[in-house]
Amino acid sequence: MRKNDFKISIVIPVLNEELNIAELFSKLKPFLETYFNYEVIFVDDGSTDNTLKIINDLRNKNDKVKYLSFSRNFGHQNALRAGMRYTTGGCVISMDADIQHPPELIPKMIKKWQEGYEIVYTVRKDSNKNSFFKKKTSDIFYGILSRLSDVRVPKGAADFRLLDRSVVDIISQLKENTLFLRGMIAWLGFKQYAIEYNPGERFAGETKYSIRKMVSLALNGITSFSIRPLRLATYLGFTIASLSFLYAAYAVYLKIFTDKVISGWTSVLVSVLFLSGIQLITFGIMGEYIGKLFIESKGRPSYIIKEKKL
Repeated sequence: MRKNDFKISIVIPVLNEELNIAELFSKLKPFLETYFNYEVIFVDDGSTDNTLKIINDLRNKNDKVKYLSFSRNFGHQNALRAGMRYTTGGCVISMDADIQHPPELIPKMIKKWQEGYEIVYTVRKDSNKNSFFKKKTSDIFYGILSRLSDVRVPKGAADFRLLDRSVVDIISQLKENTLFLRGMIAWLGFKQYAIEYNPGERFAGETKYSIRKMVSLALNGITSFSIRPLRLATYLGFTIASLSFLYAAYAVYLKIFTDKVISGWTSVLVSVLFLSGIQLITFGIMGEYIGKLFIESKGRPSYIIKEKKL
């Protein structure tokens, strides 16, 4: 059982969320003031609206509000990592700014942390409000991730989670440039507890996760924790090569020992296109891994902080 004299750190990545900042903080404040010591760190991920100004206004009214501002958009996962590095609390809670992560869950998360869990993560329940397309793509993502990676990320796992200070310190030391936190949390181990929740309605604005970003996140998640796609490409190559060899042997047999003539441009064309497609897929998989090595070899920082008030 952990003591009650602790500090809570809240990390909130924001990108063009000027309409949500004040509303979110007003909902958070009653829960946080239950505990005498807290800090809220907003991470401005290159916003182009008045997001930073509104955060700064909150900061002038309440010194428990802090912020980091990136020089440009570096991505949600990097914003989370940056915020964690600057926290000072005994536990760190990350959440989004759209108010879909319910603040009323915070006391329950802290209670589980006090009981000894180092990681308390949340799992989003399927909602009828989500479109059929979003549900199916989510199912496909978690299905592929569970089969092709070496970690098991629970279906519906969200970036709304509580981490013990010891876990945050480990994440802060990670050097990899392309970070997939949901997979990393599962990979780390520790004593974990899951809480289901119903996502709320987005208060204002639109989601910043486009289809392109979701696909990029999925590829990053799969290639960050396993080489199984490379092995799959190898197995596929051996299988296709074996079938091609057998077909070639059959063609030679027919040519030498029978009067049958192998004809048909359609079958040849289909075979060529099929093999070309397999090659392109294989090269694409290899390219993903080589690209990661290329980015990591440069040693560039995963984000640049332009301004901060802590």
